[in-house]
Amino acid sequence: MIVSPPELRMTAAEGDRRLFATCFAAIVATSFCFILRALVVDDWGREFALSQTQKGELLGVGLWPFSISIVLLSLLIDRIGFRVTLWFAAGCHLAGLAVLLTAHGYWSLYIGTFAMALGNGAVEAAANPLIATLYSHDKAKWLNRLHAGWPAGLILGGLLALAAGAETGWRLKCALLVIPVLTYVMLLIGRRFPMSERVAAGVSYKVMLAEVGFVSAAIIALLIMLEIGRIAGLSMTAEIVVVAAMTVAYAVFARSAGRPLYIILLLIMIPLAITELSTDSWISSLMEPEMDRVGLQTGWVLVYTSAIVFVVRIFAGSLIHWLKPLPVLAIASAFAAAGLYMLSGAAGLSLLAAATLYGIGKSFFWATSLGLCSEQFPRGGAVAINTVAGAGMLAAGIIGSVMLGAAQDRATDAALTDHDARYRTHLAETYLTQSKTSIFGSYRALDPARIAAGDRADQELVASIKAASKKEALRDVAKLPLVMLAAYLCLIVFFRSRGGYRSVLLAPAAPAE
Repeated sequence: MIVSPPELRMTAAEGDRRLFATCFAAIVATSFCFILRALVVDDWGREFALSQTQKGELLGVGLWPFSISIVLLSLLIDRIGFRVTLWFAAGCHLAGLAVLLTAHGYWSLYIGTFAMALGNGAVEAAANPLIATLYSHDKAKWLNRLHAGWPAGLILGGLLALAAGAETGWRLKCALLVIPVLTYVMLLIGRRFPMSERVAAGVSYKVMLAEVGFVSAAIIALLIMLEIGRIAGLSMTAEIVVVAAMTVAYAVFARSAGRPLYIILLLIMIPLAITELSTDSWISSLMEPEMDRVGLQTGWVLVYTSAIVFVVRIFAGSLIHWLKPLPVLAIASAFAAAGLYMLSGAAGLSLLAAATLYGIGKSFFWATSLGLCSEQFPRGGAVAINTVAGAGMLAAGIIGSVMLGAAQDRATDAALTDHDARYRTHLAETYLTQSKTSIFGSYRALDPARIAAGDRADQELVASIKAASKKEALRDVAKLPLVMLAAYLCLIVFFRSRGGYRSVLLAPAAPAE
């Protein structure tokens, strides 16, 4: 027997660890995109005179294009492979960054952020099914550890940006993304990737699509067309026609509406992603008034909660193994609701307690949900796990981030109008002069130039009203995890009626004789 030299041999476990490290580093890069954007969005607003809703749209486009690449690549990944998908992600990250650094207005920012979001989706399109394949008997634990890379990137990117200081230009802060991108590119070189769990088990492509079904495809298509229709100026009729065509095309091939439980999990992912990702997109801006009072940069709230998420996800496996995924998600929803509501009225040191509750709650959301989906629908392969993730990102980007911005604009409009009625002033007429449109309809936005030219008393009044509107937005989003809590409790009852929660395992396909 010929034995290879020790330095040329690599055990399967070592290969798995190196692939895990590559995926972990790529997830870190995706969160760099997220936190750097969250920390500079107010700088974009000042430099390019953006409304709160426009800033919400830019925060949103950092999320929803993720679903385009994660869903489309999931349909192809078993053919093109994990390696090609990750190289595509790196290309999107670098190209998007180049556009962003040369931006000269809203649409330049939009396009650059769009490209980077496509890269983020490509990372998860490969990483989620790859880790589910490598650790098929302990998916929830290892998917949580994989997605500990998300808060790790938020911490590292946030600390680097905060260390640069408020006086450092936003372009230099965004350029920090080069660090994690080049890191995962270097780790990617020379890696060998396995076939997916679904392919190894001999489950057909058609069966994979049938697990997800055309109802889920319709939900994804509808969410995508909400934003594409807004950008392209399409009529509601045109959007419905496109959604129907995409749904019919999927139905003709899959011939299945999808598994009912899968559709329920996908729908729950919508408020879940808004609670976690949309709030995190806005958290620095929303907490600005209170953080200014205690003399800290607003980014510290996100860095602190991210540190909590990192620790929890590294050690989440034991708790999930003990309680099972659904009870963990129910408890997490209750924590997140309490934390967000407390944040809306917190001041001083009470910010720490509120942020801690919110951080613990959101820690379990994303990765545990993906693990739950993959454990229950392994025959759905990459399409099942990534369509759930895609639905969450779509909702967070198209609905959630814009919803939080629109809530602030509406609250500001109502407060100024009320002030005018009480004191016979004309503040709304003077400062709410920008007419804009979002997926929530037409609205009036503050004109920063007019505010800057106004007298000091008006500026202070508008600033106080804007601060109050930020708190109102947090109270609004705190209602979503309560909806999730109710849904998880119903699912717990459902599984108990069937004898309890059990993972579904796929056996490798028998070799052909």
